[in-house]
Amino acid sequence: MKGVDPQPKEKPTREEDRIMLRRIIRLFAPYKKEVFLTIIAVLIGVVLGIIPPYLIQVVIDQGFAKKDLGIIGQYSIFMLVAVLAGAGMTLVYGYGGVVVGQKIMFSLRQQLFEHLQKMSLRFFTNSRTGEIQTRLISDVQGVQTVVSNTLVDQISNIAIVISTLVAMFLMEWRLTLLSIGLVPLFAFIGKWVGDYARDVRLGTQEQTGELNAMMQETLSVSGILLTKAVGQSQTLSSRFSVENQKLSGWQIKSSVIQYLFFGMIRLITQLAPALVYWLAGYLLIIQGDERITVGMLVAFTGLQIRLFFPMTALFGAQVEIMSSLALFKRIFEYIDHPVDIADAPNAKPIPATVQGRVEFRSVQFKYEADSDRNTLTDVNFTAEPGQLIALVGPSGAGKTTLTYLIPRLYDADSGEVLLDGENIKDFRLDDLSKLVGAVTQETYLMHTSVAENLRVAKPEATQSELEEACKLAAIHDHIAGLEKGYETIVGERGYKLSGGEKQRLAIARAILKNPKILILDEATSALDTRSERMIQEALGNLMQGRTTFAIAHRLSTILHADQILVLEKGQIVEHGKHEELLALGGLYTKLYTEQINAKSRQDSESELSPAFSD
Repeated sequence: MKGVDPQPKEKPTREEDRIMLRRIIRLFAPYKKEVFLTIIAVLIGVVLGIIPPYLIQVVIDQGFAKKDLGIIGQYSIFMLVAVLAGAGMTLVYGYGGVVVGQKIMFSLRQQLFEHLQKMSLRFFTNSRTGEIQTRLISDVQGVQTVVSNTLVDQISNIAIVISTLVAMFLMEWRLTLLSIGLVPLFAFIGKWVGDYARDVRLGTQEQTGELNAMMQETLSVSGILLTKAVGQSQTLSSRFSVENQKLSGWQIKSSVIQYLFFGMIRLITQLAPALVYWLAGYLLIIQGDERITVGMLVAFTGLQIRLFFPMTALFGAQVEIMSSLALFKRIFEYIDHPVDIADAPNAKPIPATVQGRVEFRSVQFKYEADSDRNTLTDVNFTAEPGQLIALVGPSGAGKTTLTYLIPRLYDADSGEVLLDGENIKDFRLDDLSKLVGAVTQETYLMHTSVAENLRVAKPEATQSELEEACKLAAIHDHIAGLEKGYETIVGERGYKLSGGEKQRLAIARAILKNPKILILDEATSALDTRSERMIQEALGNLMQGRTTFAIAHRLSTILHADQILVLEKGQIVEHGKHEELLALGGLYTKLYTEQINAKSRQDSESELSPAFSD
């Protein structure tokens, strides 16, 4: 998302709004019992709330007018009991509404998170992390008031309005007609403000997503390092100021709407009693209607106030609901986003006897459907169980993409990827992810302890298992030397560790997972010569009985591979063993010769400048 238009390009139709509202109401379906009990509490509270105005009428007309202290005392106690009981019921149904609402919010957040977990890698490469976080956190938080309070409040307010109107009609029908004559004005204001508020809420959340995305990109450790390295902090501050100003503009509009709405409602509610007093005075003085008493008038205006406040809340909730529809739309957009890589209806578990034979048959793939060029074209090969398959070629040749297709991070556009002779799409995704382990060029570590980062691969791993894996990866001694050992926090993305240490930790994690198929994407690229030698030995043990795919720019690390696949522009242009490929004198020979020459130059320079050598 590059920016936000002041006005949405498409306004939702009424039918779309009705569909959205029905979908929101269905969120309450699993909690029917709790909602029913809450509604009962609401109705009891509403009935109790009507009693005090009638008691006030009796106190004034029969107590004060006749100077009867007994009636004043008796009905005052009744009034106190009714008020306290009503307040108690308000607390009960308020608590019930919050509990139901929070359960729905939990379910909504969980549903959204779990759905995002199912999305393919393509979804995340096409989305900004800050925008995803905004929908998961800010948007869900934005509808919390509607879900937690609005249903109960709406039921309460509707019950109060109906019961109060009935009480007012029984008390004085002419004054009641005058009072409800103002209702259309409430409705008009609520509709006008609600439509505009929805546009403003959508603009606010989209701009919040834009700002969050920018902050996530620039305030991460990687972003800060880049900013400081290139000396562009002032430029980024200026960009942030522009986006921040846009958000402030949307938030100002939001606040103005609220003040405008409640200001107009307040004006109407203050005018209404004046009109009632005028009509009551006319009926009493001009027409001599003796039913108009001081007690009745006080009781009636009390009911009138009781009518207007929930009516104001009803139309205020209309504004809140209409504006929140924009947020629900953003949330449901993600929940409804199709999962492009999912289990087949008849997906089966991978048998424990799986050998790990991987075969590509006429595989073609491209990242964007409308792209003119395939990332992989007509890829064919077979990796036998326990073989080491090396993938080499220039940058952008499709080496990493090829390995992405094995655990189904992406699916081939055509052709088949087979596991032990069966299409991998026939197996469960969870089983496939457990079967494949990977050590990538960019190691991802969480901001937690060394032990927790290792247990990502095997949550039930014991301390001795962690240590054994780290010994095989030549990282145990370093971890043991840290202040808190395996409980040491590695920092954001592992920045407390060197590049080599992070990769060795990632290798230990792969060893701990003990996968049947292993993918090594430049797994030793950040290691010094001594550590690389130890890792190669450890990986040699690990690869026994496992099908291993190794992507390596350093060709010296894959000289003994069972197969070397040479890729160029997404195609396998050569394949065979090291000696066979050298004999061909093709691309592999060119790449190997360039590296040998580059290493010779580096060794010569190191001999000439020993002070700068390792």
